[in-house]
Order: sequence, then C-alpha cells, then structure tokens
Amino acid sequence: MRILFLLSIAIAACLTISGCNSSAQLTNNPTNPELEQQVLQILRDNPEAIIESVQAYQQQQQQEQQASLQETLQQFKNNPQEQIGESPTLGSTAQKIVLFEFSDFQCPFCAKAKENLKEFMDKHQDRVTLVFKHLPLARIHPQAIPAAKAAWAAQQQGKFWEYHDALFEQQDKLGEEFYLEIANNLDLDIDKFNSDRQSEAATTSIETDVKLAQKIGVSGTPFFIMNGETFSGAVKVSQMEDTLAKVSQ
Repeated sequence: MRILFLLSIAIAACLTISGCNSSAQLTNNPTNPELEQQVLQILRDNPEAIIESVQAYQQQQQQEQQASLQETLQQFKNNPQEQIGESPTLGSTAQKIVLFEFSDFQCPFCAKAKENLKEFMDKHQDRVTLVFKHLPLARIHPQAIPAAKAAWAAQQQGKFWEYHDALFEQQDKLGEEFYLEIANNLDLDIDKFNSDRQSEAATTSIETDVKLAQKIGVSGTPFFIMNGETFSGAVKVSQMEDTLAKVSQ
C-alpha cells in the first residue's frame, strides 16, 4: 500500500508538471525541474510500484471483462430469442434449450464438428434449437467471408442448411465457381443469389454476428453456447450430451 501511495504522489506530481499547463507556464515556474527530479527519484527507488500498479489495473480489467461476459452469457440463457435475431435455426421451435454455434466455413475444426453436431441434433431436435452464427476468420481463411455471404444469400431463399452442408462437405473446393455450383444444384434464383451475397445487408448481418462473438471474447471457431454454458473446438457428441444434461437440470 505504501508503494502504491508513493506512486500516486508521483503521478499527481507528473500531472502538475505536464497536465494542461502550457510550456510558458512551466518556464515561469521555478519549482518544476526540482519537482520533476523528485518524482523520477521516487520511481527509481520504487520500481516495484509501477509493476504493482499495472498488475492491479490488469486485475481490475479482467474482473470487469469477466463480469461483462457473465452478464452476456446470462442473456443467452434468459432471452435467447433476442440473441437469435434473424440467424438460421434448426430443430425445436420451442427455443427453450438453444445451442449457438459460431462457425467459419473454411475452418477444418468446424467441418469436423459438423458431423458430431448432426448426430447430436438428429437425436435431440425435438428439444434443442441449433442457431448458426457467422464468425469468418478472414486473416487466416481467405474464403471465409465469401462463403459466409454465399450461405447468407442461400438463406434468403430458404436453403441455408442445404448450402451450409455442401460448403462443409467439400471444403477443399471453396471458391467462386463452387458457390455458383451449389446455388445451381439447389435450384436457387442465381440473379437474386448474386445480388444478395453482394449486398450491404449480407455484410451487415455477418458483421453483427462477429461483433456478438467479440463481445463474449470468442477468438476461435467453432465456439458453442448452450443455455449460457460454453465449449469450443471439434467437440465430441459426449461433451454435447454432458452439457445438455447440465442445462436440463
């Protein structure tokens, strides 16, 4: 505490020296050079004060971030409909147990998770609502955003999940030619498909999902939230089952 007290004195002195005062005022104040040396000496004699201060600040930031995260996750549990928004859903329409998936169509772990998700949802589609959220990791996956926009455009014609499956099943083919191939195979209106995926609405929708992910600190894919409980990676069906049992209590 003494060290932090000394540091607070030093900071206050620094503010006196270099706050909103003009250089002319500093020149006219004969005590400033001496005061500055005193402040510097305090910091030299007590370097641990800076470390303690930084650590205290970091701890405070972490506590605030954790509190914000818990509040947001509670919203996923208590009011899932607001978090779902216009995102594509699959399974139960009751939306009492809601599984949010943040995913990237070029992520190999997301492709692996897809098969386990399908097995899980085939078994629990009468109880669980699956919600897809876009989280394209464009820095490492150059086709992530184009694929997300193509899937969003397919959603506008009621074919999101079919398009979603095709993207993951042939992930190695991601590219413009493949996006059009899937659209044709699904009998989409190609003019509308092209217009929709190039629209501002597509960009805005995907950015909204990304901002939501950032709000809860998601940095990788796939990431899941089931009634406020989180898990990530190419999770096994058993892990999904364990989480379902937990949130069903």
